[in-house]
Amino acid sequence: MTTDRRPADDFEVTAERPDGPVGVTGTDHVILVGSNAEDTIAFHRDLLGMPLVLRQPNLDDPESTHLFFDTGDGRILTFFVRDDRPSNPDPQRPPVGAVHHLSFGVAPERFADVREALREEGRGFNEFDRGVFHSLYTRDHNGLVIELATDKYAIPDDRRGEVLATAQRLREADGAAYAEEEHLEAALDELGIDADRHELPDAPTGTGTVDSE
Repeated sequence: MTTDRRPADDFEVTAERPDGPVGVTGTDHVILVGSNAEDTIAFHRDLLGMPLVLRQPNLDDPESTHLFFDTGDGRILTFFVRDDRPSNPDPQRPPVGAVHHLSFGVAPERFADVREALREEGRGFNEFDRGVFHSLYTRDHNGLVIELATDKYAIPDDRRGEVLATAQRLREADGAAYAEEEHLEAALDELGIDADRHELPDAPTGTGTVDSE
């Protein structure tokens, strides 16, 4: 089946901000439809360590409650929950327009401890070396895939986009299928960024399912 739509490869990858009419300044918050408060708080506060910073009625549906969690950098993840909604841990199969998975950062020095914490909680997970970062994948109490990612290098936050865009250009010139660690290292070198490499465990590389075990 063919369309007249431009493929992804037609679009330039760059860290330069586009001249869009809105010009967002960052992620303020993301809202998901959750199940119930108890299970939602148990996963996001008690397991992932996100403080519950605000709780109030859903202003568009007062019969449900709006829970606000701080993801660690002031960016907020929120849920609409109701006490009569049971959780469903079965894997989700999201349609177009739905959430595929959420990714949260974890400190590289705690990566092994995070992996062990998932084991102790009896939560299945997969681990992958994704080339430019290192990730664990598990599921929440409603079957949504949760990625716990850490950067391989201590890249300044305000230069991450620049580094990734440079790595993209280098991997395309190399003919590689995806951005690998060598492209990330070359990008840091080209941009003159002296970033320490974090010590992370070995893991399968490249592609793989994000479904947890």
